[in-house]
Formats: sequence, C-alpha cells, structure tokens
Amino acid sequence: MIKVEKINQDEFLVIIDEQGSKSEYNVRLDDDYYQRLTDGKVGKEELIRKSFEFLLEREPKESIFSKFNLQIINNYFPEYEKRIKEFYSKDIS
Repeated sequence: MIKVEKINQDEFLVIIDEQGSKSEYNVRLDDDYYQRLTDGKVGKEELIRKSFEFLLEREPKESIFSKFNLQIINNYFPEYEKRIKEFYSKDIS
C-alpha cells in the first residue's frame, strides 16, 4: 500500500507498507514539474503515488532514496516522464 500525505505545497510524506514492513520517504514536487507531467489533470498526491508505483516496478522499496525531488527519477529511469505523461493522457482524455 502506498499512502501519500501532504506536508506543505511542495513536500509530501510517502509511506509504503508491504506486509507489515513500512518505509517512509520525504518527496518534493515543484509546481512547474507537476504541471509539465500532468497539465494539472490530477492532484500532486496522485502523481506521487503513480510515480512510486513506477519505481516499485523497477526496484525494491529499500533502494528508493528516503528524501528526493520527484524530478530525479528521470535521471535513473529515462522512460519515466514519457510513461507518466502517456498514462495521464490515456487515463484522463
């Protein structure tokens, strides 16, 4: 289970609970990047949740940085932005 809690406008606490094993992450999401990926079609919390689903398909939760800006995902997984944009354009159109 992925739970996303808003700390402030740009910072979020993400909790992943897998069979009683919990991990917490502090994630920053700037407005410009959020708009670029979603055109504001979904909330920031939804984008972060979907981004963690993307990450967990590629690596265990223990390999994810405990504190990061969402933009860095694309540095490690160059297909990230394209996949997220495609998902939201299909999902919402």
